[in-house]
Amino acid sequence: MVDSLTPEQRSAQMSRIRGANTKLEVLVRKALHARGFRYRLGGAGLPGRPDIVLPKHGTVVFVHGCFWHGHSCPLYRLPKTRPEFWADKIGKNRSRDERVAAALESAGWRVLAVWECSLRGKSASEQTSFFDSLARELREATQ
Repeated sequence: MVDSLTPEQRSAQMSRIRGANTKLEVLVRKALHARGFRYRLGGAGLPGRPDIVLPKHGTVVFVHGCFWHGHSCPLYRLPKTRPEFWADKIGKNRSRDERVAAALESAGWRVLAVWECSLRGKSASEQTSFFDSLARELREATQ
């Protein structure tokens, strides 16, 4: 299948994909803050630079997009154009995620991942329920 965009158009489109402060990350941060959690951003100095660091709870949270991290859900579909490239890229992302999680766990951190599919397209009540269970999980780790 031929790309319908010119290389310049594709480059411009891909450059707009954010690596930080995505809508999903902001949603998770606001929900945690509303539930009384205080956190640091960016995880500077920690392996993998986690999206959210909760030092009081000894936990780091990664907010993963299902496509970029190869989650086995309906939101992940390997592109039909250049499938070998994408399979290799996403495979490397998965293995990096595993290495980073192992390094963090060996350093004494608990690692949680929030997947895009658990929030995207969900009703407000479903999202609230998800965030309440995430908050419970975080609090149980501290006790």
